[in-house]
Amino acid sequence: MNADLIDWLIADDADPAIRWQALRDLTDATPDAVAAERARMTREGWASDLLAAQGDDGSWGDGGPDWVTWQGSWRDTLYTMWLLADMGVDPDAPEVRAVIERVRDGFDWGEEFGNNPYFAGETEECTNGMVLKSAGPFGEIDLALVERVLSTQLDDGGWNCDAPESKRASFHSTITVLEGLLAAEQAGVAPSGTADARHRGEQYLMDRGMFRSLRTGEPLDDAWSLFAYPFSWHYDVLRGLEHLRVAGVTPDDRVADAIELVESRRSADGTWLRDAVAGERVHYRMEEVGAPSRWNTLRALRILDWYRR
Repeated sequence: MNADLIDWLIADDADPAIRWQALRDLTDATPDAVAAERARMTREGWASDLLAAQGDDGSWGDGGPDWVTWQGSWRDTLYTMWLLADMGVDPDAPEVRAVIERVRDGFDWGEEFGNNPYFAGETEECTNGMVLKSAGPFGEIDLALVERVLSTQLDDGGWNCDAPESKRASFHSTITVLEGLLAAEQAGVAPSGTADARHRGEQYLMDRGMFRSLRTGEPLDDAWSLFAYPFSWHYDVLRGLEHLRVAGVTPDDRVADAIELVESRRSADGTWLRDAVAGERVHYRMEEVGAPSRWNTLRALRILDWYRR
C-alpha cells in the first residue's frame, strides 16, 4: 500500500475521524494510539462540531457548523446520528452519552408516526435501517424495530420502501437495511434469523454485480459510480462494497466489475476525489467537491485490501 497516501490520511491536518480509522485499518499502530486519536473526536473536528450543534430537545437543524446545510426536518437528526455512528465517535465518552440521552428522551417522529421516539423508528425501511445503524454503537437498538425490518424482506432478498406495492427490491433501501441489521448483530441485539436475512440481502447485491440489472446485466444508475461521503439514503458502489468488507463477506467474481470500477476512479496521484450529485448528498460539506477526498481514499484503500486478501 502506498506509504505516501497513508501519511496523507494521518497527517496533522486530517480530521480525527479519518486519522483514527486510518491508524486502525491501514497501519500497525497500537490500540492505545488508535484510542487516543479516536478520543480527540469529542474535542475537535467534524464530530465535535456536530455534538455541539444538538438542540436541547435532542434534535439537530438549528445552527451549527458552516459546513452543514440543514433541511429543516427530521432528516437533520437522522443523518447526523447516522454520521456520528459511522465516523465512530466513542460511545462511552461523557459528551456522547449526553447527546444520545437527549435524542432518546427528547426526539420523536411526530404524529404521522404515532410520536414514536427516535430509536423506535417509523415506517420506511430506508429510514429504519439508518435508525438501526445509528443506534447500534450506542447501545440503543430497539428489538421491535429489528423484527419489523426483518418482516418486510422481499422474495428477491432485498428491501424496498415502496413495498408491499413494489415486489422488487431497491439498492437504496437494501443497503441501509443491511447496515442496520449488521449494527444490531454487532450490538448483540438481533433475533434469530437476522444473520440469514442479512446474508440474503448481501447476495441480492452481489448477484447483480453491485450495480447491474439482474435481467439485462446493464448498469442501473450512472450515479452509483459517483462517490460522495456522507451519502444519506443513497446507494453507490463504494458504499455497497464497504458494507461487504465490514460484514466480513468473502469476495468472489461477482464483485470483480465493481472493484474494477472503484480502481478506475482513482486519480493519477493515487487518491479518489469527492464526487457529488444533486440533492441530499451535499447535505454535509466535509470535503470539497472535485478535490482529493480523504474519506473516499480511506474507504477505497480498505476495500481493495479486503478484495486482494
